[in-house]
Order: sequence, then structure tokens, then C-alpha cells
Amino acid sequence: MFPIIISDLGTTWQALVVVAISTVGIYLALILFSRIAGLRSFSQMTNFDMAATVAIGSILATTALSSSTPLLAGVVGLAVLFAIQWVLATLRRYRRPGRLVDNSPLVLMSGSDVLSEHLTIAQMTRSDLRSKLRLAGVTRYDQVGAVILEVTGDVSVLLKAPEDPPMEPDLFVSVRGRERLFSSDHFASENS
Repeated sequence: MFPIIISDLGTTWQALVVVAISTVGIYLALILFSRIAGLRSFSQMTNFDMAATVAIGSILATTALSSSTPLLAGVVGLAVLFAIQWVLATLRRYRRPGRLVDNSPLVLMSGSDVLSEHLTIAQMTRSDLRSKLRLAGVTRYDQVGAVILEVTGDVSVLLKAPEDPPMEPDLFVSVRGRERLFSSDHFASENS
């Protein structure tokens, strides 16, 4: 066996110590900020949550491995991201700013009716939709109550049986195309 010299690996012992300290430091900062911000910090409920999760991962990696990014800069970057998430979560509580922050869920199927124009909006194909139906255990279109594209990009397949009570309109308040799920009389009375 040949002895491995650390310089043969393209680094120094000093650089490895800095990486170790930076990694521990940025990891502890991540734990601290996520404890302060709460569980929602890493949820992927909206496109902003997903973007923040990716950005957090990038800051962690850059701070841990790049000698050009000091630990303090990484910690400040994490703090700013968590602050942005907090501000956006606060804005989402109010209707008008919430619309700027969030996409709306979208009805893709109402019962067994495929809403082709909504598939186009969602940039999905019928093949994509059939795949989601199969994954949900659908073997016949008449089993479908509704299919909703959620703000996270997940597809909710709501099953129904003939003896099931009607769907609750309140569950679909923020869903684009919800009027397709209910008779016009029922929908109008629920929203008046």
C-alpha cells in the first residue's frame, strides 16, 4: 500500500478542518432556525416553500464545502431565507397578498369528465392523468369524484361511490374550476 498524502487529494489538513467546522456550524444554524420557524420550514406546500428548500440546501452545501463562503455569510443567508418564508407565510393569511404568493389548485376531472382545457393549463397530458388515476387505484372512470392538481404539484384523486354523500363545497373554496364539481344551484347557494 502506498501512503496517501493529503496534498495528493487536492487539499490541505487546514482546509479540511475549515470544512468540518463550517459544516457543523451551518448545520447547527439550520437546526436553530428550523426550530424557531417551526415544522412548516421544510414543507412543500407551495412553490415558494419548494424554492426555499432548494435554496437552503444550496446554502448548506456552499457554506460547508466552499472556502470562498465564510460560515457567517452562510448563517446570514439561512436567516434571510427563513425570514422570507415567515413573511410569505404571514402574507398568505390575507386573501389579496395570498393570491400573489400562491398558485390555486385546479380541477382536472369532475366526476368522469376530463377537463381538457384545465389539462392544458396544467401542462399535463391525458396519459399523465391516467397514470395518476392508476396510482390512486382507479379502475373505472365512474369511481372518480374529482381530480385536483394541488399547489405542490401533487394530484389528489378523490374517489366516490354511488351511495356516498355529496362532496363538501367548503373543501374546494380555493380551487379553480370548483363550479364544475357542483350543480350551479348548489354552488350559488353555498357562495351567497
